[in-house]
Amino acid sequence: MDKPHPTSETTGAAASVLALLDRSRHVLVAVFALLVSALLLHTLRGLLAELRLADVVAAVRATPPDALGWAVLATALSFAALSGYDHSALRYAGARVAYRIVAPTSFIAYALGNAIGVGVLTGGAVRMRLYAAAGVEAGLIARAIAFNAVAFGLGIAAVGAVALLWGADAVAPVLHVPALLLRLLAAAVLATVAGLLWLCARSGEYRLFGRVRITLPGFGLAAQQLLFSALDIVGAALVLWVLLPPGAVAFSVFLGFFSIAVLLGVISHVPGGMGVFEAVMLIALSGHVPAEQLAAALVLYRLIYFALPLLLALALLVGFELRQGTGAPVVRAAASLAPLGLAAFTLVVGVMLLLSGATPATDSATAWLAQYVPLSLVEASHFLGSIAGVLLLFVARGMLQRLDAAWWAGLLLALFALVLAIPKGIALSEAVMLTLLAAALALSRRQFTRKASLFAQPFSPGWLLAIAAILAASTALLFFAYRDVEYTHQLWWQFEFDGHAPRSLRAQVAVALVALLLATWRLFRPHAAAPPLPDAAALARAEAIVRQQPSAEAGLALVGDKALLFSKSQRAFVMFGRRARSWIALFDPVGPPEEWSELIWSFLEQARAAGCRAAFYQVRPQHLSLYLDAGLQLYKLGEYAYVPLPDFSLQGKSRAKLRHALSRAEREGLSCEIIPPGAAAAVLPALRAVSDAWLAEQQTAEKGFSLGSFDPAYLRRVPLALVRQHGEIIAFASLLTTKIGLEASVDLMRHRPGVPPGTMDFLFISLIRHFQAQGVQRFGLGMAPLAGMAEHPLASHWHRLGRLLYTRGERFYNFRGLRAFKEKFDPQWEPRYLAAPGGLTPLFVLADVAALIGGGLRGVIAK
Repeated sequence: MDKPHPTSETTGAAASVLALLDRSRHVLVAVFALLVSALLLHTLRGLLAELRLADVVAAVRATPPDALGWAVLATALSFAALSGYDHSALRYAGARVAYRIVAPTSFIAYALGNAIGVGVLTGGAVRMRLYAAAGVEAGLIARAIAFNAVAFGLGIAAVGAVALLWGADAVAPVLHVPALLLRLLAAAVLATVAGLLWLCARSGEYRLFGRVRITLPGFGLAAQQLLFSALDIVGAALVLWVLLPPGAVAFSVFLGFFSIAVLLGVISHVPGGMGVFEAVMLIALSGHVPAEQLAAALVLYRLIYFALPLLLALALLVGFELRQGTGAPVVRAAASLAPLGLAAFTLVVGVMLLLSGATPATDSATAWLAQYVPLSLVEASHFLGSIAGVLLLFVARGMLQRLDAAWWAGLLLALFALVLAIPKGIALSEAVMLTLLAAALALSRRQFTRKASLFAQPFSPGWLLAIAAILAASTALLFFAYRDVEYTHQLWWQFEFDGHAPRSLRAQVAVALVALLLATWRLFRPHAAAPPLPDAAALARAEAIVRQQPSAEAGLALVGDKALLFSKSQRAFVMFGRRARSWIALFDPVGPPEEWSELIWSFLEQARAAGCRAAFYQVRPQHLSLYLDAGLQLYKLGEYAYVPLPDFSLQGKSRAKLRHALSRAEREGLSCEIIPPGAAAAVLPALRAVSDAWLAEQQTAEKGFSLGSFDPAYLRRVPLALVRQHGEIIAFASLLTTKIGLEASVDLMRHRPGVPPGTMDFLFISLIRHFQAQGVQRFGLGMAPLAGMAEHPLASHWHRLGRLLYTRGERFYNFRGLRAFKEKFDPQWEPRYLAAPGGLTPLFVLADVAALIGGGLRGVIAK
């Protein structure tokens, strides 16, 4: 009897639509962002025609110091409210975390998420890492994140509605909507929020559409979260409002426009809402504030509310890195996030160098350079500084992957650009930022341990899109800054101290050429060939590794139906199956844990280089942070049952059924024999007869991937358990063990039709007793698919779907019966996860897993 596994069937038009969405989601997001940007730019054309870069710079310098101070205080208010978000969200999810952990975690998460907002550079990975280190289960963290998302939506809707209700007369002309309609809409939103609060005050459980159950938080917690949300949005709005000329626009009117701009920035999927937010505010406030003063305020807003917290977050991460020797789990987890923060900061510094290269130096700096610095050095510094900027954009990706080469490249480029900052144009602010980057990199050296090629790493579509957007923005800034300069061919060959436009043109062309060369080289670089199935030598090497590590399940590598990817030291490996565009690793890597991180990254990179998606199936909870670091998301698959052997006994009322099964088996003349590896040759014909009879009775074919098949070569490599009745073999099982003796497990199980009832119970009892006598600590009973899925009202769609299948899917698979069978042995349950990219990818991965197990889609559908 094989260990059963759930199957997934994805066919017909629905599968085609899902596949199309999966392939084109990046394109759809990009198209939407471009459409929004194009519409806003079309509306902005007239306004931008009146704007001059020199006027904006002058307005920035003219901003009063007290306005800057108030903006910093408002930023502190907003981020303090954000920490309250996390604290109350964790309480709702059922997790208790000290505020001394919540405060830095939320600050780092929001600083990175606000400033960057792309892919893995978001707050979700930070929360997962730090709250998990504080002992919070991954499902609870996911619920807290979901609760925060809902609270943010309600909060910005409520604050925006109040502002519209108050300032509808001023907002209506800009939106070309009657003020009465805006007030009615605002009143409807506020009534909805009030209705939700009333329901929270009544508490209890509610059903939506007759099926979905939702347990609302209590009134106090709901009101608290709404208050934090309002404080966050008001604080963020105050940052920009205090930077505007005093009395230019009433705060109620401003708050309405601000809320709309934030929402459009979120919907656009542009990182940090960059460009979209500014465009909306410029359009909305053009009749209230002079364009150059509004543009200056927007620049300072980005620096104070986005860049300053990012710097402080990086300082916190570096501080945690320096304190890593304290041994505290949260400190170690925070220190391991330093590459994420450094990647974000490197990206910001690269953008800064590109924008600096597209704009002219000040008149005073130009005069000083003309007096003391050779022209050739000024030209070379400007040219090379821009190239360093575009290279940093690519290096930042390598930092995310903790590459040793990325660390060296980032440090050398930062120092190189630092040397160029003064002759480039006395760029003191650049010098400060580059110094901070170099110092942070120097202090975080031990986090970059992966020895791999920097530019051999694949770049995701999202990252390439972000780089393209940055280059487009720097080019647009170049033309905006020098639109008063008449273009002639002679501009390219003008080398003068005040020849800013020619200098920037040459630098921008160099940037475009470098980016094009890197992208072209990466495009035409040959794909890595997929590893073949292992030969005898590879299987022997894998067997040696399996025997010297604790996981019994790793013995499935010896079946030979999965490819093996070995580490550089040959001390560890990943076993994986390939199906369609999926590379699916089975379990965690096998071998010393210190080699796992590099193996995980290598596996992901090779799969992406081959144009495939990569995932890890049935990973254990002890090392989930490694998959989060690699940018994967976690999806619970079910729970695995382990019987603790030292204390196992058949005594007691709860074990009465097991004692009865054992007694009946003995009366039926059953006996159990364990034969060691290599001793199967004599009994293989009898085992073949049992296996063929079982397959015929079940009307199924051999399975694979996550369980063994009847392969004589495999059965010779592992121990076997034989159940005899009066000397005749009627059932057998292959066993998975290691030399360490920490755990043992059962794999392939087959029996003849018509065996005595309780035969398999007898087999399990015999195996448990055998391994208990050998001093093994635990015995694996296998997975209970979809067991233990969260029932919380804020559980993810994944958990809700799992619960629905578990409770209503008995006609397709015996979910509850399988768990009930394992419960007879009073096991300990350990969650198992799928680590995979987000979006629709997990659905395709599970469909491919089912096909791998069933030997193809026909095996999935047939049985």
